[in-house]
Amino acid sequence: MRATRRTVLAGAGAALAAPALGAVAGGALTKPVPATGELVPAVGLGSWITFNVGKDPLLRAECRAVMAAFFGEGGGMIDSSPMYGSSQAVIGDALAKLGRPAGLFSADKVWTRAADARAQIAETARRWGVERFDLLQVHNLIDWERNLDILEGMKEAGAIRYSGVTTSHGRRHGELEDVMRRRRPDFVQLTYNIVDREAERRLLPLARERGIAVICNRPFRRGRLPDRLEGRPVPDWASEIGVSTWPQFLLKFILSHPAVTTAIPATRRVDHLRENKSAAFGPMPDAVLRRRMAAHVRDL
Repeated sequence: MRATRRTVLAGAGAALAAPALGAVAGGALTKPVPATGELVPAVGLGSWITFNVGKDPLLRAECRAVMAAFFGEGGGMIDSSPMYGSSQAVIGDALAKLGRPAGLFSADKVWTRAADARAQIAETARRWGVERFDLLQVHNLIDWERNLDILEGMKEAGAIRYSGVTTSHGRRHGELEDVMRRRRPDFVQLTYNIVDREAERRLLPLARERGIAVICNRPFRRGRLPDRLEGRPVPDWASEIGVSTWPQFLLKFILSHPAVTTAIPATRRVDHLRENKSAAFGPMPDAVLRRRMAAHVRDL
């Protein structure tokens, strides 16, 4: 069962239609937002680095093709930030050219001191071309108390639907835990994958306890995990959960955690997007199989 990240999935929907992948409740896995019960697709789309392509028309076309495929497979959360260079403008351009398709859960961030937050939010909305974000987050805890006050005020006024706080690279978990205990944002975003599992100790259990949705960034460690596993066979027993490629294996590990709401792998390739989305189909591993999956990758 040789499979790599560079395996080209045959046909526009082949990965999603394959009988081995099955379905969850008749379709792709969705997870509830604890604050409201709203269901969101478990596999979203990140934009860090991959969508920072400036005005290059060919690279923008690649990003637009990825977004078209994303919406074709049901859409979900698209996540960006003012920190991500031209990514916001690239997303906005693609949304406009695609006719603003249904299925978008728009998520962006505040990446400045609170005194400048409203101006930055207005510019972010202009770049996306949206009137109201589904989710705005305080990026990497910058001035988090005052910025979260602003976002919660916007939520109360109906200007956004959800508020959140993020951290990345596995840093500052103690501070994020403090935020979750003191304020209970609707969402937190953190690093969690089959290798970086420190969040399992306190943050993920606390999110379940407090009713906070969890977005997982860096699910592939910026591609280093699939690269490390490339050329190695996916274990035969992974077929029990409809897995035939390493990206599916890595994503199903994340999505099956009961505290996780969505993962946001980033890509500028349509075949990778479809492969990522296919991880939301078919059975999910239970606790026993999750331990086996983590041990297998650890020992490779």
